[in-house]
Amino acid sequence: MIEIKKQIANQIGKITNLEADTLESFIETPPDDKMGDYSFPCFRLAKELKKAPQMIAEEFAEKIQLDSEVISKVEVVGGYVNFFVKPEVISRSVLEAIHQEKENYGKGKEGEGKTVVIDYSAPNIAKPFHIGHLRSTVIGGALYNVYQALGYRTIGVNHLGDYGTQFGKIIEGYKRWHDEYDIEKNPIDELTKIYVRINQLCKEDESVLEACRENFRLLEQGDPYCTELWNRFKDLSLKEFQRVYDLLGSKFDSWNGEAFYIDKTQEVIDILEKNHKLVESEGARIVDLSEYNMAPCIIEKTNGSTIYATRDLAAILYRARTYDFDKCLYVVAYEQNLHFRQIFEVAKYLDLDEKYIKGLEHVPFGMVRLKTGKMSTREGNVIKLEEILQEAIQRAREIIQEKNPDLENKEEIAKRVGIGAIIFNDLANSRVKDEIFDWDTILNFQGETGPYIQYIFVRTKSVLEKANYLPEFAKLDFDVLSDEYSQKVMKLLYQYHDILKQVIDKNEPSILSRYLIDLAKAYSVFYNENKIIVEDQKQKDARIYLTYAVNLVLESGAKLLGIQMPDKM
Repeated sequence: MIEIKKQIANQIGKITNLEADTLESFIETPPDDKMGDYSFPCFRLAKELKKAPQMIAEEFAEKIQLDSEVISKVEVVGGYVNFFVKPEVISRSVLEAIHQEKENYGKGKEGEGKTVVIDYSAPNIAKPFHIGHLRSTVIGGALYNVYQALGYRTIGVNHLGDYGTQFGKIIEGYKRWHDEYDIEKNPIDELTKIYVRINQLCKEDESVLEACRENFRLLEQGDPYCTELWNRFKDLSLKEFQRVYDLLGSKFDSWNGEAFYIDKTQEVIDILEKNHKLVESEGARIVDLSEYNMAPCIIEKTNGSTIYATRDLAAILYRARTYDFDKCLYVVAYEQNLHFRQIFEVAKYLDLDEKYIKGLEHVPFGMVRLKTGKMSTREGNVIKLEEILQEAIQRAREIIQEKNPDLENKEEIAKRVGIGAIIFNDLANSRVKDEIFDWDTILNFQGETGPYIQYIFVRTKSVLEKANYLPEFAKLDFDVLSDEYSQKVMKLLYQYHDILKQVIDKNEPSILSRYLIDLAKAYSVFYNENKIIVEDQKQKDARIYLTYAVNLVLESGAKLLGIQMPDKM
């Protein structure tokens, strides 16, 4: 495919002697087509070139030498140089690439030879898999897919919360009240009831809290009774979690949780000791981070047990050695910002290659809150994710029954529409924003939603089925697609690969979500303004091929987000 931005950047590079890759990153897509297809903001170079942006823009417009077969005109507006691409060039470039690459269109090789580890989902054993876990699961899953599509060796890690003092509490509660709860029949609900109850008792009686801490210490030492209970709780929980993962289509390459690193924490302690970074503080052992204006990072508690920071540091060592990563992403809520700042600083003292330290990155996201406030397992006010997913499927089923009762394969379509609505709702806005959980919003099947994208996809499929043939590419007349409605679609299709690169540059799946909405809307307008199945064969062929291209990209993009497309609706 013709790389128009690269051509512009190379020419500006010749004028300025500046790096073309950097210049290319400055090039923008104007908000209005009347302002051109690409725009270079000259204020980005004002300081370096020691000239006013307007002067730079005029100089560029005068000196730049671009292929007249590609660029129809160049205009200066204020401090911007605007470039207009010939419509036929965009149409040919896009459709030729789609003809050659088909379902691989938009994918790339940027990550060839590089590895990214993505730590996401990570529910806590013996606790409900609730709506709050959805964000990490779907954001991490989307990033996994996009990195993989751009050529990275991608490792998805489900760092289960399968260790820690909460297990001391659950073990203590089980010891006291196991006859009152049937954990085999309904494990997560029953273990949650035990956890809520023991937490309340710990607040009332300090000796109970001490007994819980002792249980965890025994678990760390391999006590047979505590270990047996812990394994039982874990096995039962994983069976419950798998039902949710099956609904979402989530898969992982590693399920190594906190417990996996227990026998690896001593090496962390030894290295920090050797590098004179461990200090005593009120009976605990810490790394002092005051020079970074941060609270100390606790490595060992007063009773000699480790905490999750120690296990996270052991995980960094393990992942560096096992995967030789270029990036290691942690898709975890912004409430853990301080924790990751701490462990990334401490990781500098673990004798790792600088490559691994630079590759560590926290990918924070906002919290999911109820209308009544924050969710808390301790308080027992959570909404289970499986219930939400099943409710979404049921609501989709009711809509299908109302609008198209004779539809074949209704159950599978309801599942794809319902789950798609939930996933898209979560990925539609910037990940750092908090999300208020509201049934009316999350399952709104109108407007900028997952079901809308699925509906437009089904429309493209219907057009292709009605046409009953795919035109021969060599005979396409690209001038037919020069009208504004066709060009709006073509320009969006041209951007697809660049959109995927933006997703990984910012680790922001909502960029792809918004793109799919824009593409679906543009095709809807094209469909309403341009009749497709017409007498004129050249028009008919070109418009069918455009429809085929939109069909392919909508399905490809939705799949990267973790959304399956229905064949009918």
